[in-house]
Amino acid sequence: MKVMLICGIVLNLLITSAVVAEEAAQKPNKAVEETQNMKNIEICTRNLTAIGKAVEAYKKEHGDFPEWLSELYPKYLPDANLLLCPADELGGKPIFTSNADSKMPVSYGYQFHPEYRAMKSEERFVYGDVIPLARCRHHKNQAFACLNLSFAFKVFWSSGVYTPEEIYGSPETAIAAFEDTLAQYPDDPRFFELYPRLVGLYINVGNEQSAALLIERLKSDMVPDLDEYRIVFDVLVRAGLYEDLFKIFKAAEQQHPDEQPILARLAYIHRKLGNIELADVYDRKADPKYELWGKLVPDFSATDLDGTPISLQDYRGKVVLLDFWAVWCGPCLAEMPNLKRVYDTYKDQGFDIIGVSLDDEESELRDYLKENHIQWRQIFDNARGEDSLTRQYGIRGIPAPWLIDRDGTLISHKARGEDLERLVMEALKDKSADR
Repeated sequence: MKVMLICGIVLNLLITSAVVAEEAAQKPNKAVEETQNMKNIEICTRNLTAIGKAVEAYKKEHGDFPEWLSELYPKYLPDANLLLCPADELGGKPIFTSNADSKMPVSYGYQFHPEYRAMKSEERFVYGDVIPLARCRHHKNQAFACLNLSFAFKVFWSSGVYTPEEIYGSPETAIAAFEDTLAQYPDDPRFFELYPRLVGLYINVGNEQSAALLIERLKSDMVPDLDEYRIVFDVLVRAGLYEDLFKIFKAAEQQHPDEQPILARLAYIHRKLGNIELADVYDRKADPKYELWGKLVPDFSATDLDGTPISLQDYRGKVVLLDFWAVWCGPCLAEMPNLKRVYDTYKDQGFDIIGVSLDDEESELRDYLKENHIQWRQIFDNARGEDSLTRQYGIRGIPAPWLIDRDGTLISHKARGEDLERLVMEALKDKSADR
């Protein structure tokens, strides 16, 4: 017994020593990694500063911004390495090929290339030169998501979808800028989106009085058209005034009884007020596709990316997600990690996915699938032609994830987020119970 006890003590000491040694080894490695991350941020900041000076010189000579950052090299930016972030593991190759610079590798997401220019010009008109001109998303495990170069050639940190506080530097500066802009353009629809943002800023800094005054002003000056209702909705949601919203949108329903935006917002308001059954009623009024739930989904006949025939009938007996999406769709890509997780979890239990891509270029789709290891079959369907699945199923917006039961009936046409796994689990459970 003494020998066994001594051996046990020795073994515990050896294990403890090993754990301590491992933790000690990890700490220097972590410190080295953090040091390298900070160095990368410093280099990236210098790169963006140099790019800003180069763009400024280019703009002074040409009277406009370059179409792509590569146009800065070599005349305005002699070192091509300044276009590469040291934390960029892909070496300047973008996730989306449509954003790829045509001449050379560039790490920085240029916000003023030809495809973005019109949209960003409008945004710049509303917010000014504080918005990002170039963005870097390569610095992982940081308190920020993006390192940005603004149109005013200043470098700043921000979240992925930048906030007014981030682009202006503080809530107070953002409030002053919005107040000044709205004083100049009080009735210009191009600036209406500033109203809900300004109310949100007032509330965030504790200025409830200014928020209330602005809300009352908007309510009293409101013209009963759909655009005004949208602005008032956004403002009152920011303030959490759902009872006021209900009164306004019940009146709006009387004036616009068949307008989908009004009905959809009433569904949202009822849900916030706890009226779940009424919310479901208005959801169905706003979206006729709810009437398809529980009904047989029409079959289709197509070929996948490998040229192999594919149809819904092939998947009869499985729970299948018919996922209408595209590489250019931000919400679709945001949902992709969830899709992959649910697919990996339930693919051996009778669940599968058919991707229906609405991309313009097949090459962009193939690149994304390869880079992100997407395993399920894909149909390239860019909504053109009479045989388009997008037209056949009446898809007007994406993401549109149709979850179909083993018997071919529609479970939901909005199977996303937490709902996806829950609905898949319920459908698979029903299947096993029938056996």
